[in-house]
Amino acid sequence: QVQLVESGGGLVQAGGSLRLSCAASGRTFSTYAMGWFRQAPGKEREFVATISRSGDNTYYANFVEGRFTISRDNAKNTVYLQMNNFKPEDTAVYYCAGDTTLTGEYDSSSGTFYYTPSAVGHWGQGTQVTVSS
Repeated sequence: QVQLVESGGGLVQAGGSLRLSCAASGRTFSTYAMGWFRQAPGKEREFVATISRSGDNTYYANFVEGRFTISRDNAKNTVYLQMNNFKPEDTAVYYCAGDTTLTGEYDSSSGTFYYTPSAVGHWGQGTQVTVSS
């Protein structure tokens, strides 16, 4: 139903910033909860951020530490991830994701919600972000 295409990745220095964009096709974008996940080589894909259909609710992984902001423009069928103050460990392929329903799971140790990639129905192709020190 929805095709997702990421852009905006690249090489950035530690402490720098990038804004990723995810353009969605289809006429049901506003009915999809959206998110960003990332995957470093040899590691499992992990949750970065999600945003509700209206954009009123956002959730972030603990490692974000206030550095990233997810947003969406339903009129443009686009979701964004503004990433500031990069750390070398942020190096990964960043994937746009969406589904009609994205239900978080509660991590009692951190007191936060997280999202598992297996629960996501639609994925973009990914965009590489490489952070140099």
